[in-house]
Amino acid sequence: MPPSSIAIIGGGIAGLSSAFYLSRRFPQAAITLFEKSSREGGWINSRRVDVKDGHGNRAQMLLEAGPRTLRSNSGAVLELINLLDLRSSLITTPKTSPAAKHQFLQIPGRPGLTRLPSSLFSLLSLPYASSALVPSILLEAVRPSNKPKGQDDESLGAFLTRRFGAKFERLFGSALVHGIYAADSRMLSTKAAFPMLLEAEKRGNGSLVWGMLRGREKVGLFAGYDVGEVRTLVDNASIFSFFDGMESIPKALKSYLNTAQNVTIKTGVDVNGLRPTTNSEDIEVILGNGETLNASHVVSAIPLPELSKLTSSAPADVLPHLKANPLSSVTVINVVFPPSTRPIHPLGFGYLVPRPAGGYAVPSSGFLGTVFDSCALAAQDTGASGFTKLTVMLGGPHLLTQAHTRMENVLAQLQHHLAPINHLQKGARLPWPVYYEATEHKACIPLLTVGHVGRMNEMKAALKGGPWKGRLEVVGAGVGGVSVGDCVEAGRNVGKDW
Repeated sequence: MPPSSIAIIGGGIAGLSSAFYLSRRFPQAAITLFEKSSREGGWINSRRVDVKDGHGNRAQMLLEAGPRTLRSNSGAVLELINLLDLRSSLITTPKTSPAAKHQFLQIPGRPGLTRLPSSLFSLLSLPYASSALVPSILLEAVRPSNKPKGQDDESLGAFLTRRFGAKFERLFGSALVHGIYAADSRMLSTKAAFPMLLEAEKRGNGSLVWGMLRGREKVGLFAGYDVGEVRTLVDNASIFSFFDGMESIPKALKSYLNTAQNVTIKTGVDVNGLRPTTNSEDIEVILGNGETLNASHVVSAIPLPELSKLTSSAPADVLPHLKANPLSSVTVINVVFPPSTRPIHPLGFGYLVPRPAGGYAVPSSGFLGTVFDSCALAAQDTGASGFTKLTVMLGGPHLLTQAHTRMENVLAQLQHHLAPINHLQKGARLPWPVYYEATEHKACIPLLTVGHVGRMNEMKAALKGGPWKGRLEVVGAGVGGVSVGDCVEAGRNVGKDW
């Protein structure tokens, strides 16, 4: 029987996407979305600030406190852009641009940046990258399959060490995970977080290198998605965003839902509990103000540990594994430098910082990486040219103190990372920023640890049976992936079995 009423808990991108697709799939159902904060969108947060220097130069800069770019491999995101008519606001970074071709590492203990190879030629022509990469890659290509028999999952750190060696894993694997999950690569499940690596290993008969060279089958990648001309618009883009930033998506979703006759959005409303009713098949949604709402179906789009608090009093049922995975915290610092006769950084997308050789227990800068925003998406900014915008990410597995986020200390680290490169003349110092702000995101990224896929399958089985009877669905970053594309895809698929 189709839903008569649906409650959605959580107004982040997964909750908003769920409301969007459910309102179209079940136009007769009354849908209520509850968000405990005063705004929708979760940690997607874009805003403009006015900046000026001491010489009368002024500009308006677009700052991102959360995710800042998208890639064209998510059919769900492209479909949403098409359906929400966001095509005209797209800003793309071509694959031929410096931001697409030039990426760097900042090796702890070494001054300056190390450029990562973007092609076979550059792999052989970049001295440090070549010495660190080439032997590992060549050995991996001839190393026989060494996947332990019967093993279903392993950490990404173990996987990369098994195939490429410990040095490769620390320098490149840990840096990759810092940029995506703000986590320790030795904790993350390969099966849950990087399934494409397992697929490549299988294609290559045990060799990841040969599997990557053979490539994935892309036929039908967007089959079933209404992407319209959006696919063409982003086809040659390395990354893309919008003129008004990533929050363009949740704002457009909110605008659509506000005009949908069967949807009500309630912000600033806590949900304190979920409980199957005893005299009907509804689920009782217990609100923070003491009121209750009976819904025939419920979607949870909040972090799993938060859901565990809401369902702990449900009779004869405690959903399993809701507290199995830890969550990572990140501090994002937006920095705007004044116009300068010298470039602040090299042309490129930015750099990542690998795990220190001594591990996370040793004193460190706390840096995970830095994005050169003005190079990647300069078209988002207006006004006088020459201002340089970048974003520093800190935290994750590093233990941060207040000292780490003080601008004088951040600036000293940036000086150490950037000054030895030819773009800053010897002895030159970074100017003091004309604007900066730090945003702390506590417990914002779920870490999908080893065994996550199996645990989620057990949780979904519990939802289908017992008192929930398939009427409660759980989506979001803690279930099936942390990217914006993963969350939109989850919202697109919710309720298909109702």
